[in-house]
Amino acid sequence: MQISARIQNSLKTFKNFDDAAESILQMMSKIIDINTLFIAKNDKSTNQIVKVWNHGKKLLEEGDALPFEETFCKLSVDHGREILIIPDINKSDLTVSLNVTKGLGSGCFIGIPIYYGDGENYGTICGLDTKSFEFTEKHIELFETMSSLLTYVLELDNANKEIQSLSAPFVPITKGVAILPIIGIINELRAENIIFLALTKSQELSLEYLVIDLSGILKINNLVSASLLKIVNLLELIGVTPILTGLHPDLAIKAIQTNVNLQKVSIEANLERALNKIGFILEKRNS
Repeated sequence: MQISARIQNSLKTFKNFDDAAESILQMMSKIIDINTLFIAKNDKSTNQIVKVWNHGKKLLEEGDALPFEETFCKLSVDHGREILIIPDINKSDLTVSLNVTKGLGSGCFIGIPIYYGDGENYGTICGLDTKSFEFTEKHIELFETMSSLLTYVLELDNANKEIQSLSAPFVPITKGVAILPIIGIINELRAENIIFLALTKSQELSLEYLVIDLSGILKINNLVSASLLKIVNLLELIGVTPILTGLHPDLAIKAIQTNVNLQKVSIEANLERALNKIGFILEKRNS
C-alpha cells in the first residue's frame, strides 16, 4: 500500500497543531518500526520535544529540552529541506562529538525540518534509535510528507487563531470598561477561547464592566446558551459586572429552554443603552 493511501486512511480531523502532531506520530509508528519518533520545536536557542512516541525504551519524553546547538535537530535544520539520515551516530563527524551521542551510546537518526508558511523554521520531525535501522525510500517519503503536512497544519492553526481573534475582538473603552462583540458561529473550541479571553483580559485591564454584544451571533444552540451563562458566572466571580446586549428573541427563548437563568444578569437592548447604564452619554456633534 502506498504511503499516501496509508496516511489518508489513518489521519483524522485535527483541532490544532498539537492534535495533528500527536496523531501523525501515532500513524507513523504503524509504518516505521524505529524506537522513537518525535516532533521538536526550537527558538534557535532551546530545542524542546513537543510530541514523542516511544515504541520500547523511553529515549525522549514530552517537554524534554536541550540547548539547540547540542542537538541532532540542529543538524537537521542546518541540512536544509532535504532529509538527514545518520546511520551510525558514532561514525558520523556531525554527531560523534555531541553529548547526546555519548548519552545514547549508539544508534541512528533521521530528521527533516518543519517550516512555517513564510519559510521560517518551526522545528523538526525525527526518528531515533539506539541500534542501526535500515531506512527505505518509503520511510524517506513518509518523513517528507509529514513535514509538508505539518507545515500546512501550522498555517491553518495560525489562520484559525487570527480568525478567532477577529471574531471576538476585545475593545477597551475607558478605564475599567470594555466591549466584547461576539461574531459568527460558536463551536466548542471558540466558546472556550471566548471564555478564556473574557477572563484574562478582564483581569489584565482591571475591568469593572464588560459589555458582551451578542448581535453578531449567527446560530443559537445549547452550547451558546451554556457558554453565555458560564461567562457571566465567571466574570461575577472575579468582580466584573457583565452587561449583555443584542440578545435576540430566539437566544432568549433558547436560554429558557436550556434552563439558563438570566434573571439576575444585566441585559440591555443595544450597545448605546448599555453604555448609558454605566454612565456614558453619546452626543451627536453638529458639523
